[in-house]
Amino acid sequence: MVQGTLEVLLVGAKGLENTDYLCNMDPYAVLKCRSQEQKSTIASGKGSDPEWNETFVFTVTHNATELIIKLLDSDSGTADDFVGEATIPLEAIYTEGSIPTTVYNVVKDEEYRGEIKVGLTFTPEDDRDQSFCVEDIGGWKQSS
Repeated sequence: MVQGTLEVLLVGAKGLENTDYLCNMDPYAVLKCRSQEQKSTIASGKGSDPEWNETFVFTVTHNATELIIKLLDSDSGTADDFVGEATIPLEAIYTEGSIPTTVYNVVKDEEYRGEIKVGLTFTPEDDRDQSFCVEDIGGWKQSS
C-alpha cells in the first residue's frame, strides 16, 4: 500500500472557455485526492489564461489512483460556473517520485475546454520518517 505525501504545484491554465460574457472570468481550482479537497486562490480578472503558482500538499494514506482538478469561475451573487476538470492518474508518480510540470486537458461534457499545467512530487512515508542520530551513524565526532 502506498503512503506518503503528494505535493501538487498548480502553475496555471490556458485557453479556458470564458464563462463570463461581459468581462474576464475569475477562475479558481478545486483539487481533490480521494476525500481531501483544497481550493486555490481566485485569479481575479485573469480570464482564460490564469496563473496561480501555488503548492498544495495531500497526505496519501490509501492507494489514491487519481487527482481531480475542477476549474470554476467565481461569480458574486450567483453560483460559481463550472469551467471544466482535469483527471490526473497517479500511478506513475508513485514509481517516478516526481513528474515535471505537465500540461493536462481540461474537459467538460466530454469536450476539450483548455489545458492546465501541473507538477507533481511524491514523498513516500518511509523516506520522510527516518530520523538519524549522529551517534547511530558513526563517523567524525568533535573532540573536547
